[in-house]
Amino acid sequence: MNAAATRYSAPRHDAGGRPTASALFRRITLINGLVFTTGLTVLALSPATVSSPVLLTELPILAAGLALMLAANAYLLRRSLAPLSALTTLMERVDLLRPKTRIAQGGTGDLGAVIATFNAMLDRLEAERSASAAHALAVQEAERQRIARELHDEIGQSLTVVLLGLKRTLDRAPAELREELRTAQETVRASLDEVRRIARRLRPGVLEDLGLMAAMNQLAGEFTDVSGVPVRRRFDPGLPGLGGEAELVIYRIAQEGLTNIARHARASAAELSLTAGDGTVLLRIADNGRGGPIEEGTGIRGMRERAMLIGADLTVDARPGGGTEVRLTVPLPTGKVSS
Repeated sequence: MNAAATRYSAPRHDAGGRPTASALFRRITLINGLVFTTGLTVLALSPATVSSPVLLTELPILAAGLALMLAANAYLLRRSLAPLSALTTLMERVDLLRPKTRIAQGGTGDLGAVIATFNAMLDRLEAERSASAAHALAVQEAERQRIARELHDEIGQSLTVVLLGLKRTLDRAPAELREELRTAQETVRASLDEVRRIARRLRPGVLEDLGLMAAMNQLAGEFTDVSGVPVRRRFDPGLPGLGGEAELVIYRIAQEGLTNIARHARASAAELSLTAGDGTVLLRIADNGRGGPIEEGTGIRGMRERAMLIGADLTVDARPGGGTEVRLTVPLPTGKVSS
């Protein structure tokens, strides 16, 4: 059994070393005992008496005393166990793709231990989710590169050979066949361009060769060419280095954001910006499309998984004037300062 499993199965203890369940039982017992002791003391010191058998005139006094004790007991239990209500609310809305959602450790002793244990569980689950997502995305990127290489080296070269063969055939063909051969030549050329475009989307070679700014400019240009939607760009020229993994995450999220605009937004204009802030770099993708309620499908959840890998914060919101805005806030690596 590994260490994580041992930690998970071990009983939790409060600050005094007692098991948490036992400490909660003692807390409730103490509150009940305090209420009943107080009620008994008041009854003993008051001038009220109880006959045997109980008289009808004594029933209202007993009922009032019982109601007061129950109300006091309920109030004290509610105040004492209030942190559990906040903990339940957090359990209902927790999402591992939205990390760092925690409850303040407002309880003391046993309840503080429960809250601390839950927060520690979230830390462990988020770390495990991040590690598994990193592995899955690394495998995905490796598969993308393999497919891109095969498209470029195999299909691309085969289409190039066919295109050259058509050119030689066109030069020797009789006049009545030349128009058909030209049509076939243009079809092959368009297919070759499409294969190259798909290969570039699968493996952004310009990101490795020329850097993030060049890759983002190329991405925006290709988006406009394919969708016909103009993109207003704003890239800070002096962005600090973010590292290969963060730059790939930024590129892929920008790619997914623009793809979503082309597929769903029905927009006539889009914005793409990458700017430096106070210790962060902000990626913003916006459009003036139909907007409306955000439905998080596989695309947005994939963006959240990528953002989680580099500790970035991703928000996807409808814009007040119409359209959608995606914001990715990437923390700068330690020692990097934005200029």
